[in-house]
Amino acid sequence: MADAVATIDEWVRDRAPHYVCVTGVHGVMESQRDGELREIHERAGLVTPDGMPLVWLARLEGRSRVERVYGPDLMLACCARSIETGASHYFFGGAPGIADRLAARLQSRFPGLRVAGTHCPPFRPLTADEDERLVDAINAANPDIVWVGLSTPKQERWMFALVGRLRAPVLVGVGAAFDFHAGVKRQAPRWMQRSGLEWSFRLATEPRRLWRRYLVNNPSFVWQVTRARMRRVNGISRGMQRRSS
Repeated sequence: MADAVATIDEWVRDRAPHYVCVTGVHGVMESQRDGELREIHERAGLVTPDGMPLVWLARLEGRSRVERVYGPDLMLACCARSIETGASHYFFGGAPGIADRLAARLQSRFPGLRVAGTHCPPFRPLTADEDERLVDAINAANPDIVWVGLSTPKQERWMFALVGRLRAPVLVGVGAAFDFHAGVKRQAPRWMQRSGLEWSFRLATEPRRLWRRYLVNNPSFVWQVTRARMRRVNGISRGMQRRSS
């Protein structure tokens, strides 16, 4: 988390346009099926491990310093940091009224937080004129960080399309963080987050919307990881056999 916040601070200072993908198993598996989404992740300035399975896998691969950089926590950490730096925030996403409610609650939690603006887009693709007006409005607000709450993969595609067109140096896709911090959805208890069980809590609270994400993607992820490790072990074994012969 400290590395992520420091990197975003640096981008704000340098005014260099970047976007951040906060990605869990769902984003990884969608990227396996969608080459364009995979490219969007590969071209991001920063991709953070949003779920514990990715953290555990990274540690299994010898990357012991990796820790979870969870979207809702990243938002809070950056807001806290911006009280010192003066960075301003724009909140884009959520159902009608959610972005305003989110901004108000964050300003109450972090007195002095600079909110440049909010916008809740319609649940449909924008027309070319609407898109141009939106870009003009965000640029007129001149935020340092644009928080995007559109869910994966919609928010990743939106950031990729607008990075550089928006003058804001940092775009961060945080999905459900809008609803959590606006107080309209419950977060999983911390013990469930730390133990990798957050998916079961979210599935229980939103089964119709999330059943495919968790009941299809999670087993597919485990199978893909198992296959990859088996191929590696078999390759090492064959190499040892060749050397011994």
